[in-house]
Amino acid sequence: MKRTLGCSGIEVSALGMGCWAIGGPFWLDGKPVGWGRVDDDESVQAVHKALDLGITFFDTADVYGCGHSETILGKALGHRREDVIIATKFGRVFDEEKKCILGSKADPDHIRSACGNSLRRLGTDRIDLYQFHLGDYDPGQAAEVRDVLEELVSAGKIRYYGWSTDDPERARVFAAGDHCAAIQQAFNVFGGNDETLRLCEELNLASINRGPLAMGILTGKFSEDTTLPDDDLRSRFDFKRGVQADQLRSLDSIRKILTSEGRTLAQGALAWLWARSGNTIPIPGFKTVQQVSENAGAMRYGPLKADRMAEIDRFLGRSAASSS
Repeated sequence: MKRTLGCSGIEVSALGMGCWAIGGPFWLDGKPVGWGRVDDDESVQAVHKALDLGITFFDTADVYGCGHSETILGKALGHRREDVIIATKFGRVFDEEKKCILGSKADPDHIRSACGNSLRRLGTDRIDLYQFHLGDYDPGQAAEVRDVLEELVSAGKIRYYGWSTDDPERARVFAAGDHCAAIQQAFNVFGGNDETLRLCEELNLASINRGPLAMGILTGKFSEDTTLPDDDLRSRFDFKRGVQADQLRSLDSIRKILTSEGRTLAQGALAWLWARSGNTIPIPGFKTVQQVSENAGAMRYGPLKADRMAEIDRFLGRSAASSS
């Protein structure tokens, strides 16, 4: 399965690999913002497995593991760099040694410096898709950020750019730029900003979907009794009440539909996103070779059929228009 990365015309695998988790633990104000401990050798093998299974799109950020995710991804790709499209992000300030986020910046000097540092860690001479990571940045100042990104395109350091934001107003500011190719938004079977997705369709932008498996909920591996390590950001989840508990209940109602035609739950959730729009490119995270194999296996089945999509809407009590 292939999809086009928006107006860039670049063809990529319909599934990307999100590289947040392989960055390992890092912290903000003493709280975990990573996915817990990782095995770097396993991470490298997982990237190799993804390549072998036809994955050509990898999404990371400079702040994931405070530089570690980019470093591991660059190491893993090695001489196969030319076979893939690399997306990374900027906007955070962090301490690589202490593994902690210090703040945010989006001035021109910081953007240029962050780009150079990402190029170094990734071991490459250009970034295919450079994404603004500050989703709530002042839209009135966003054009200045966009203009710096256009300069980086002209300098040959990046090819295209995008914004990781769920807000259509902000997305539209970046979309006015000649080399804006994508908007990264939170989207999965439980929900997302439909207006932002429609904007991507209208303006021929890729909708790169973060959280396509609802941070693990849609894999079926969690229950109300689940506990997670203290260095995993999901250790703050409450599976007995609140958002995650609601999602577990919703999952029970649509489990049979998602696992239709032999799919696993995760594969069904990815199939839902492909059926939702021709612009979507989900980027599930991974830590292991097994996770990569399962997620990449979703491409064998393709999108869910229209009748399955309608069933899910009915079970979740929402209008079919939200999944048209």
